[in-house]
Amino acid sequence: MMSDIPATSPRPQAFGGTTYAPEEPGSDVWVLNVGPQHPATHTTLRHVLELDGERVLSCTVHIGYLHSGFEKLGEHLNYNQYVVVTDRMNYVSPMANNIAWHHACEKLFGIEITPRCKAIRTIIAELARIQDHLVCVGCSGLDLGGYTPFMYFFNARELIYDIFEECCGHRFTTSYTRVGGLMQDVRPRWAEMVKHFCTEVLPPAIVDFEKLLTRNRIFIERTKDIGYLSRDDAVNWGVTGPLARASGVRRDLRKDEPYLCYADNWDGQGTRGVEFKVPISDGGDCLGRYLVRLEEIRQSAHIIMQLVDNIPAGPVNVLPDDKQTLPDKAEVYFSIEGLIHHFEQIMTNRGHTPPVGEAYGANETANGELGFYLVSDGGNTPYRARCRPPSFINYQCFEKLVVGHQISDVIAVLSAMNVIAAELDR
Repeated sequence: MMSDIPATSPRPQAFGGTTYAPEEPGSDVWVLNVGPQHPATHTTLRHVLELDGERVLSCTVHIGYLHSGFEKLGEHLNYNQYVVVTDRMNYVSPMANNIAWHHACEKLFGIEITPRCKAIRTIIAELARIQDHLVCVGCSGLDLGGYTPFMYFFNARELIYDIFEECCGHRFTTSYTRVGGLMQDVRPRWAEMVKHFCTEVLPPAIVDFEKLLTRNRIFIERTKDIGYLSRDDAVNWGVTGPLARASGVRRDLRKDEPYLCYADNWDGQGTRGVEFKVPISDGGDCLGRYLVRLEEIRQSAHIIMQLVDNIPAGPVNVLPDDKQTLPDKAEVYFSIEGLIHHFEQIMTNRGHTPPVGEAYGANETANGELGFYLVSDGGNTPYRARCRPPSFINYQCFEKLVVGHQISDVIAVLSAMNVIAAELDR
């Protein structure tokens, strides 16, 4: 796309929408701020565009400030308290962040979670993936002027909130996972709610959505060959998730570095892991990213249906004998031993401390590889906590994707990238 742009136009050194007179006669380079007030820029993102007419010559991105300092907070909160911060990193699918954080913590502690916990976490992780993708593909139409498709998917997404509320009491900021398990076990009717969503609600919503958008001539013309990212560039930029897979990168941590129920023998009793396909496209454009996410929604539902009727019995938390996990609430309320154990975990520095060392744990979330790197000095809080948020890494290539396109295409590219603003803050 950059080959269509003459390289002779000078770049202005100031901002603010001022019109500049470049040295080359007959051309006019000017600066436009897109965001943060623009409805498609998630209220904090700001793009400073240099334009020749409506053609983008360059783009300078400003990530904004929404929930800054979340990594530093990890050094002042213990390994269970910090889960409330992960909810705010990706507020579109917070459950996936909860699982990724404690996946890294359990690698640091050397804890193997129970088969029941693995199954529940896997189902929740896939529901969070669906939840995130529903927003992204729905907004792919909304940001380009199509309101109706967005409502079809957002109506279905609302039921995922009901499912999460059933298992943890919260719809938005869930904070459901704990080191070695979950806040509490799911209720019996939870599985029926999950099955109802995957069989009765989601399939017809996808059919209706595709009728409105997938073969829509206007939508195709607005997304095909827009924001092209080659496979080599995706690898060089460190792009992961649907953005990379839409460019032909065959990488998915659920397959390449399996965890939870994605690995074989996930329950320790010879039961094979879940079966699913990883959608790959060689389009490398906004349309390819849309199609990859749409197929991932179907595959996530397929994974959930393999598990929901086969959740192992037993506890959701590992036994608290080594004082590494919180006791059951019934023990806290009705036994002095449980109350003392809980007090030592929460109010003192005793217990709940990993060995001295470091660990990196990563999950395949809706936008790509979400990883946490932890360093322990033996205390009850991390000595260092660093996050690899997929949106922050993927956002690096935004300038490359929009240069050469028109102003209206900038919104299409941003929508297809599914940048979550809170993940960008450092």
